[in-house]
Amino acid sequence: MRVIIIGAGKVGFKLAEKLSQENHEVLVIEQNEERRKILQEYLDVLVSGGNGASPRVLSEAGITTADLMIAVTDQDEVNMLACMVGKRAGVARTVARVRSPEYVQKDQALFREWMGIDLLINPEMVTALEILQILKTPAALDVEEFAEGLVRLLEVKLRADSPLANIPLKDLTLPGSILVVGILRQDKMIIPNGNDKLLPDDHVFFIGAHDAIVKFESNFSAKRTKVERVMIVGAGRVGRNLAVLLEQNGISVKIIDRDPERCDAAACLLNQGIVLNGDGTDIDLLRQEGAGEADAIVCLTNDDKLNLLVALLAKRLGVKKTFVRVGRSEYASIMQQVGIDVALSPQVITASVILRFIRQDDLVSLMLFEGAKAEAMEFVVQPGAKILDKPLRKVDFPSQSLIGMIVRAGNVMIPDGNMVLQLEDRAVIFTLPGKGKTLSALFQAQA
Repeated sequence: MRVIIIGAGKVGFKLAEKLSQENHEVLVIEQNEERRKILQEYLDVLVSGGNGASPRVLSEAGITTADLMIAVTDQDEVNMLACMVGKRAGVARTVARVRSPEYVQKDQALFREWMGIDLLINPEMVTALEILQILKTPAALDVEEFAEGLVRLLEVKLRADSPLANIPLKDLTLPGSILVVGILRQDKMIIPNGNDKLLPDDHVFFIGAHDAIVKFESNFSAKRTKVERVMIVGAGRVGRNLAVLLEQNGISVKIIDRDPERCDAAACLLNQGIVLNGDGTDIDLLRQEGAGEADAIVCLTNDDKLNLLVALLAKRLGVKKTFVRVGRSEYASIMQQVGIDVALSPQVITASVILRFIRQDDLVSLMLFEGAKAEAMEFVVQPGAKILDKPLRKVDFPSQSLIGMIVRAGNVMIPDGNMVLQLEDRAVIFTLPGKGKTLSALFQAQA
């Protein structure tokens, strides 16, 4: 597939990195010379300078032969115009990152029809939705679903007193439709085998049938309680979107921000939520406003250090769960090592959503975990696929990849080496990065 990416910021860089790893032909258009140098130094992609919305620049980039265009500059109008030009030049699929509520709150069908934008993605909204989903699962650090909701993947932190600790996985007693597919230990992702053990403070990835995982989640929280009170520090776009979503879900919300204008903007969106103009690092203010009694605090300012400080202060006061927004995805694991429960990068979340959209017949879903240290891929077995008609033990799978679940005619199963996949089976695979092309070759249709 030939891909043109417009904009080499954090999202554009991550997309270029992932797509080039899968041996797609990637060309990145970026006006900033320093960013172009970074791309050329670190990635195996073509790089071009210029305005990505310019018909001349796009023509020189070979727009008429592109299969996909992704516009992720910092300017909404540039992204939308580039997609419009691309679609009229014959690009099959176009993706635009758009932040302004003026655009994203409109009917997306109109953008597809009038401007040729197939996916309009708002980073702040997808980040807010991700936080909401995790909040709804008290024990989770992350939770994702596959196979139209039949399969659920859960990331949790293992407590020191967990009965699952220090036992080889082959001797571990888990419910029949649940499997350990990944372990994050001291910033290293492990695809486990039967001899590996779970250790206290590991981040463990469990996969299983949806209802089995939902029931299993209660093992990782001392008391499974519904989230009722959330404090947000930072009334920017992510904070405002999250506050509205929380209210819609019946959750009490309180927002703190230093900026009076952002506070006013947040107050206009809420019916019952409380908005405070103040300093989130003021421990007396946090104590006075009940941070210690909150079910979660979500720190969403644009300052990573400030977010960390506020979360640690709230942790000291007794808040049950801490969320921190990180501008640099590599900080996420460091944040968790010092006691933060969930560290999220809007850039990685946005890239993950876009990659999910850029799916082919065999690859129907792709999720990134822990700053893209691991991936979960959902494949559908296509006619003539190499994986058909042979036991899985005889399939040449790439190393550091594990089939977690098979879904056949609505039934969820843990595969073994003797299982033979059938046409239209769905397989959810947990893997280290860079394995996608090899895995896809096993499931895709053969001529």
